[in-house]
Amino acid sequence: MRIAMISAHSCPVGHLGTKDTGGMSVYIREVARELGKRGHKVDVFTRVHDPRDPLTESLGKNARLVHLRAGGDEVIHKLVLYSYLPDFACSLEEFRKSKNIQYDIIFSHYWLSGQVGREVRQWWGVPHVIMFHTLGVIKNSLGIGEEEPELRVWTEGDLAQECHRIITATEREKTALLSTYDISPDRIGVVPCGVNLRMFRPLDHKLAAEQTGLHLIDGEKTVLFVGRIDSLKGIDLLIQAVARLKSENRVRLLIVGGDKQNQPDVVDLQALSRRLGIENNVSFLGTVKHEKMPYFYNAVDVCVVPSHYESFGLVALESLACGTPVVATNVGILNNIIRYGETGYIVDERTAENLADRIAAVLAWPKRTAQKARSIHNSVIDYSWTRIASRIDTELQNVLTDNLALVH
Repeated sequence: MRIAMISAHSCPVGHLGTKDTGGMSVYIREVARELGKRGHKVDVFTRVHDPRDPLTESLGKNARLVHLRAGGDEVIHKLVLYSYLPDFACSLEEFRKSKNIQYDIIFSHYWLSGQVGREVRQWWGVPHVIMFHTLGVIKNSLGIGEEEPELRVWTEGDLAQECHRIITATEREKTALLSTYDISPDRIGVVPCGVNLRMFRPLDHKLAAEQTGLHLIDGEKTVLFVGRIDSLKGIDLLIQAVARLKSENRVRLLIVGGDKQNQPDVVDLQALSRRLGIENNVSFLGTVKHEKMPYFYNAVDVCVVPSHYESFGLVALESLACGTPVVATNVGILNNIIRYGETGYIVDERTAENLADRIAAVLAWPKRTAQKARSIHNSVIDYSWTRIASRIDTELQNVLTDNLALVH
C-alpha cells in the first residue's frame, strides 16, 4: 500500500512532553516505521514548526516525514491552525503531484488531521481511516482544564459519520464513540498502542541513574511522572500524594515534561509544592529526549500516571517494559495492563490519600532484582510495535479491500 498518514498539528519527531507533542507522536512515528518494514510506502505529513525543518526526513525503511507549510513557520495554537487546514491540504496535494504519487489510503490522526483527510479523500477517491486519540466530548465532560470548543465536538461527529473506519486504542474509547455518535460498532476497530521493546528494557539501576545526570542519593526513594504539564494529567494530585508519604527515607518526585509554554503551570505547581513543604523534594526536569527515557524509567522506584483522562496510557507501557512498576488512576487501558500487586496498582477512587497509599505500597516492595524487572518487562511483550503494526496493517488492508469491492 501507499499510505498517507496525516498529523497536521503535532510533529512525530518533535520534543515529547511539550504542549502538543506526546503519545500520539510516538504512535505515528512507530507505526509508520513498522508499516514501512512490512513493505508499505508511508508518507507522514505534518506542518512546518521551524524554518529549519527539512521538506522530507527519513523515519526508516519505506517511511518518511514530510513537512508542509501552512500558517507560517512557527508554532501556532491548534485552533489557529484550523483556519490554515485548507492551505495544508493544498500543500499536500502539490507535494503528491510533484512526486507523481498515487496514495491508496489515508490514515489521519486527531480531529484537525481528520479535516485534512476528509478534504484530500474527496480529491483522490480513496478510503479515509481516522484515529482521534482523544475526544473533545470526553474532555469537556470532566470539567477540568481548558474547555474544548464546540467546533471540535461537531467536527469529530461529522468525521465519525463520514470516514470509512475509526481506530481506537481501547474498548473504553470505542464505547464512548458509540454512546456519543450514531455510528455502527462494525465501523470501529480496536488496536492498542505499543512499545519499543528494544529501546525500553530493564537496565542496571545504578548505571541508569548515572546516565540521567541527576545524582540521586543512595537510599532515596524516587517517584517519576512523565508527560505534558497539563491539568488533565493530575500532577497537582501527585504532588499532594507525595506530600502525604511518611517514610524514614527521603522521597523525591521527578517530573519530566513541559517547556517554556508551560512555565505559568510549572510556577503554580512549584507554589503548591512550597505550600505543602516539599519544594526540595520535587524536581521539574523539562523535556527529555525519548531515547534517553529508558534511563529515567530504570533509575526510579515507581512511575505514576495520575491522569484524569488518557486515551491509552503509553507512559505506563514504557515504564513496565523497563521493569519499573506503575501506580495509575483507572484511565485508558491501564486496568488491563497493570497486574495488581505484581507490576503495580490501579487507583480506582482518585484521591491524594489513595494515590499515596499505593505509591507507598510499591516503595515498600523488596529491592527490585534483575529477575523481577524481567518479569515486569515480560508482562507487556504482547504490546511490541511489530505486533501492533501488524494489526493496523490488517485494518487498513480490510478497508482497502472493502472499498474496492464497493467500487466494482
